[in-house]
Order: sequence, then C-alpha cells, then structure tokens
Amino acid sequence: MRLVVQVPCLNEEETLPLVLSSIPKEIPGIDEIIVLIIDDGSTDRTVEVAQSFGVTHFVRHARNRGLGRSFHDGVQRALELGADIVVNTDGDNQYPQEKIADLVQPILRGEADIVIADRQVDLVEHFSGPKKWLQKFGSGIVNKAAGTDLPDAASGFRAYSRDSLMLLNTITRFSYCMETIIQAGNKKLAISSVPITTNAKTRESRLFKSTYQHVFKSAGAIMRAYIMYKPYVIFSAFAALFGVLGLIPFVRYGIIVATEPTHGSHLQSLIVGAVLLLASFLSVLGGITGDLLRTNRALIEDSLEHTKKMRFGMLSPSDDRPVELAERPTVRARQRAS
Repeated sequence: MRLVVQVPCLNEEETLPLVLSSIPKEIPGIDEIIVLIIDDGSTDRTVEVAQSFGVTHFVRHARNRGLGRSFHDGVQRALELGADIVVNTDGDNQYPQEKIADLVQPILRGEADIVIADRQVDLVEHFSGPKKWLQKFGSGIVNKAAGTDLPDAASGFRAYSRDSLMLLNTITRFSYCMETIIQAGNKKLAISSVPITTNAKTRESRLFKSTYQHVFKSAGAIMRAYIMYKPYVIFSAFAALFGVLGLIPFVRYGIIVATEPTHGSHLQSLIVGAVLLLASFLSVLGGITGDLLRTNRALIEDSLEHTKKMRFGMLSPSDDRPVELAERPTVRARQRAS
C-alpha cells in the first residue's frame, strides 16, 4: 500500500519544517509513504525548505491558482505516483500530522472511502464564537445536501482512497472541501470522521480575507453543488415561492371584486402577480433543464471515471479488465481478495 501525503503550500517556509518533521515515517498497513508538495506560486524558499527535508515530488504553479486547483493537481500527481491512499494536509501546521495514521485506518479496514478529521471546533481557541457557529451551520447545510452526518465538513485534513478519487471531480477553485463531500454523498461513498485537536495558530488564513468573504464563497460553492446534483430542490423552492407570491395579488383582486361593488382596476398589482407567476413557471422549466443536465453529467462522469482508471493503471486498455498497478492491489482489490 502506497500513501501519498500532499501538502498545498503558499509561502510556507517558516511553518513547513514543522509539518514535514511531524509526518509519520511508518504507519501499520502502509508499505510506502511519499510526501508531495504543491507549490501554489510561492515567492519564498518553500521549495528549497522542502528539498532540504528530502522531498523529491512537487507540483509547481507559476502563480497562485487557489486551494481548489492545488488539490485537483495534487490528486492527479498522487495518482500518477500510484497512490492507494491520499492524505491532504496544510502547510501552515494547523493539523497534527501524527494523526495521519488514525486518518487512514478506516480506509485500510475497508470501512470508509473518505475520512475527514473533526477539529472539534468548540475546542479551537482561536476560533471566535460567530466563526464556530458558522462552521457548525455550514456543516449542517453540507450534510443536508450530501445526506451525511459529519461534524466538521469544512476540515481540510482528509484521507481519500484511490477508488474514491476516481469518482470525484472538483470544479470549485476557491475550496474543494464542501464540494467533494456533496459529490461523495450523492455518489454513495462511505465517509467517516476522526476527532483531532488542532495545533496552535501560526498565521492568519490566506484562503479568505474575512469571515464574510468565506461565507459568501462557501455559500456559492454549496449552491453550485446543489444545482449540479439536486437541481429540483433549488428550482422547486423558487417555483413554490414565486407561485405563492404571484397568486396573492390575484386572490386579493378576487376578494375585492366579490365584496366591493365599485372597485378600481388594480392593474399594477395584477401585473406584479403575473410577473411572479411567470417567474414560477420559468423556475419549473429551469428545474427540468437542470435535472436533464444532471443526468448528462452523470453519464459524462461515468466516462471520465473509465478514462481515469485507464490513465492511472486500473484498467487494461485492451479488454477493460482491472489490472494491478506495479503489482500492488488497491484497497478494494485487497478486500475482494480476502
């Protein structure tokens, strides 16, 4: 079993030594551990520091391209390296790397496809009260969209099986955290959680400038994922809302006509009602279109999964039969053999 620990970095020369020195050298059930640095446009000595710790595998971005893109490119490189499990951590030493061993165990036991570290946000001292509430609220929304029950959906400290990475396709470039959970939940992957305690804060987050920006971008990512996988939920809500609001002026007009012998035309309110009913009808059409696109996306993702498996050595291009990569079976292959 080969484990690849990928570390997205943006100017992390000060904290990266803490991360690299605490990554386990041996883990029960793992034959080989590889460290992969994703340099997202660093302008300091991040790469040189990593090389001084013996790191030989890198993904380099000439300029900053965002955490979502870094995760995507890191996963592609990890799969090229033959990873059976990929663990994603951060270069700011927020997460306790010694817990990587705990993170991969549910995958090794065949109990999970994805394992997410629960930071137990109530115990994080540098999180303000509003931020703790927002983290819990965001996790609740993601769980509702994904059909999961995860206490910390925003945690970036995660382990993925090779099989799960064949099914996940990130689009968001801001952050992959919410999107991958919603995708995984809708694709019926097994997701579990492992409690951890975070390290002391080393610097301010570079992912967002303020909590409001984080909320806005996260909400956009969740909404996009909802539309991709459950468009009927979004468009049905809009259709019902506009429909009810649009009927109110007409019901009011009917009551006025029935009770007042002399009444005005009330043209303005009827126009507003007609516009709202039209919006409701358009929402229904949008829901139908979104559902058709969802079906098309599912078919495309099936083809993409097949392409990934061929590219990364899980299928033989001649007869589509599963093959072993470098004579090392995947987690699921080992489970089937046992």
